[in-house]
Amino acid sequence: MSTFNALGLSPNLLKGIEDLNFITPTPIQQKVIPTLFTTTSDVIGLARTGTGKTAAFGLPLLDQTDISSRVVQTLILSPTRELCVQIAKDLQSYSRHMGGIQVTSIYGGSSMDKQIQALKRGPQILVATPGRMLDLIRRKAAKVHSIKNLVLDEADEMLNMGFREELDEILETTPAGKRTLLFSATMSSEVARISKNYLKTPEKITIGKQNSGAENIRHLYYQVHNRDRYDALKRIADIHPQIYGLIFCRTRAEAREVSQKLMADGYSADALHGELSQAQRDHVMNRFRSGALQMLVATDVAARGLDVSDISHVINYTLPDDPEIYTHRSGRTGRAEKSGTCISLITDRETRKIQQIQQTTGSKCEKMPVPTGEEVCTRQIYNMIHRMENTPVDEEKISPFMETVSKKLEWMTKEDIIKHFVSTEFNRFLKYYENAPDLNKHSGKAETTNRGKREKGTQRKRQTRKTNGNEREFTRFFLNVGKKDGLIAKKVIGLVNDHTKIRNIAIGEIDLKDSFSFFEVDAQFGNTIQQSLHGKPFNGREMIIQAAEVREKQKKGKKKHKQFTSTDNRK
Repeated sequence: MSTFNALGLSPNLLKGIEDLNFITPTPIQQKVIPTLFTTTSDVIGLARTGTGKTAAFGLPLLDQTDISSRVVQTLILSPTRELCVQIAKDLQSYSRHMGGIQVTSIYGGSSMDKQIQALKRGPQILVATPGRMLDLIRRKAAKVHSIKNLVLDEADEMLNMGFREELDEILETTPAGKRTLLFSATMSSEVARISKNYLKTPEKITIGKQNSGAENIRHLYYQVHNRDRYDALKRIADIHPQIYGLIFCRTRAEAREVSQKLMADGYSADALHGELSQAQRDHVMNRFRSGALQMLVATDVAARGLDVSDISHVINYTLPDDPEIYTHRSGRTGRAEKSGTCISLITDRETRKIQQIQQTTGSKCEKMPVPTGEEVCTRQIYNMIHRMENTPVDEEKISPFMETVSKKLEWMTKEDIIKHFVSTEFNRFLKYYENAPDLNKHSGKAETTNRGKREKGTQRKRQTRKTNGNEREFTRFFLNVGKKDGLIAKKVIGLVNDHTKIRNIAIGEIDLKDSFSFFEVDAQFGNTIQQSLHGKPFNGREMIIQAAEVREKQKKGKKKHKQFTSTDNRK
């Protein structure tokens, strides 16, 4: 078995590694570290997220740093503030016994003046996000003319985030004789372009199959009706009481909606999306990292560069279009050789995406039935009993109260005590899942029960019709503005686009009246539409939007108006 002692690292660096309880190097570390010591060639390292790439390039670069020099010798570029800060912290931890090593992190969303002052103190290693780094280079505050090593960490993520021009300019600004190290989870066409244009005959090190997922991650999917997606998510969370999960959504509106529903239903959850300020983002991330949150709902953009250990589950609330993005999502779990689970919620129209993911990643995706209410209750009660069994008892502190407790319970049998204990903790779940419907796609239309009602208090009239050849489920809304207010069909579409900031919401029938209107939208965006439009101004009037079924009940006996069908999607 290989150890860090065999990789040629200096004693002081090995001491820092030992402090962190690093014993056995990961496969990427075993290959990259000796390469950086024995050659001066450029390197491409392909390995999934969480395999130890930071130590792979960080340890040898620290050992090769000239401590007596106060110029930037190594520049490390990473896609996000979180990853940038994490890399800098890791390098500082590794080098704690070396003395004289200074590592500085540079990123957007923080005071540029303070970062300029930090640069004046002469760090040898700079960790930066591309946008802020380029700003400082242009201001001549960051001097990169002396760098010997340039590291592009999570290169595919940086390019996916739109940093192509920034990377090109930074790479052209830095010395031609530098060594460039490119690390990525996938080898996309853009990563290949960067490699071809800026790396000189690089040595390629690949751990595992290129663009593949990790073998220690189990891939599952649940096939459900679109209207049951959120209820299925709750069942998955309930069947895994100890979940520490990351839930991915397509849009920030969807992420916000899902997180708000989870919090309203009593789950320990919050959202991470582009509308948050940096302070809000930091607050959410600190709560998630500390374990105060069990579930974090995020968009792909918001989660890029996220470095959190021990995530047990990644859940694709909606699948991405690109299998490479699926690989990145799933790579958030099963890190550091631990096992993890990646779960996807899909409709019958998305089975082809699952096939594409399997072909691209080489990972087998297992179809699973959505847990029944009885299965969830069984798992929850076992978990509750397990927690009770393993709760430590402080005899000294509890003994003064035992006589009172014993007297209070002396009228009850052991069986009665157990029943009352279980009921105290468990009645909520029993009631919640009483007569719970089958959510699996094969079961047809889900029955309505006390727990099966959707969106309590705002139940909406829904219709299914074909749009662009695909069957969609639509929600019908009442709007308190009409033709007299200058509303036309195009403006309905404009209101949806402008206020939701989502350009691909399918619009169904639009029925314009003189003083009010009805319109249909894709049911999965129902909450988003209502929250985005309600109370907003239109030609001097405050818009009121209500579920059409609720409104029609208030207008009993009045004649229904004929509707017309909109054009496809009205994007």
